[in-house]
Amino acid sequence: MFYTDGKLQYPVRVENPDPLFARALQQAIGGVEGEIRVAMQYFFQACGARGNPKFRDLLMNTAAEELGHIEMLATAVALNLEGAPLSFREEVANDPVGGAVLGGINLKNLLSAGLSAMPVDSDGVPFDMSHIYASGNIAADMTANVTAESTGRVLAVRLYNMTNDPGMKDMLSFLIARDTMHQNQWMAALEELGGAQDVFPIPNSFPQEQENQEFSYAFLGFQNDGSEPVQGRWTEGQSIDGNGSFSSRPMQPLGEKPNLGRAKPNSGAQAEQL
Repeated sequence: MFYTDGKLQYPVRVENPDPLFARALQQAIGGVEGEIRVAMQYFFQACGARGNPKFRDLLMNTAAEELGHIEMLATAVALNLEGAPLSFREEVANDPVGGAVLGGINLKNLLSAGLSAMPVDSDGVPFDMSHIYASGNIAADMTANVTAESTGRVLAVRLYNMTNDPGMKDMLSFLIARDTMHQNQWMAALEELGGAQDVFPIPNSFPQEQENQEFSYAFLGFQNDGSEPVQGRWTEGQSIDGNGSFSSRPMQPLGEKPNLGRAKPNSGAQAEQL
């Protein structure tokens, strides 16, 4: 069950409306790095969380926070669109080239939403939930969440540097700070689950003696000339999970060239394939 009091999580103000920046902000709403993505990701992870209930509460609480971030950004988009022209003629009178694209704004915000935000990215592509990761494995989900917050923070920093509006910088500084916290809270959850040596490899419930351990910690090189693979921390010393030692070697094909044989009758294949 969700509640709302009708107030924004953090103040949103725009001193100089900028329709082009409104389009950029749409990426933070409906882009693959955006708030819809993380809100739904944490929500569905929470709905499927098994085990200690505090992890479900952690996820659901953060999902609720992200819904508030969508509201903030949608408000910011609408306020920035205050300066958008309502007709081509209005803009063309001042700048024929700019008028041709309405100053660079996404026409969907005008034509489909009446100068309001939409669940789309900066190109007007609707968010389709294809980037929602909820595996049912708490460690895998927390690891995915670190990535989600990292790319979200990268986007927020880029948006911060795109605008000179004091209000927008203030709002984005809040969102950047929350991304910092969320990165840290997911890493803290991984630490509480046991850290790298107990969490990885994920799932840690699968017995490693049942995997082909010859390849468990070997970095394979696929250079055509057979030269040694690039060397780094990942090619020598103890593995990060503490269960083996890194090594490296050029990879040679271990299988044969595939031959699927003849096509089955009535499979729709050509006669020459049967």
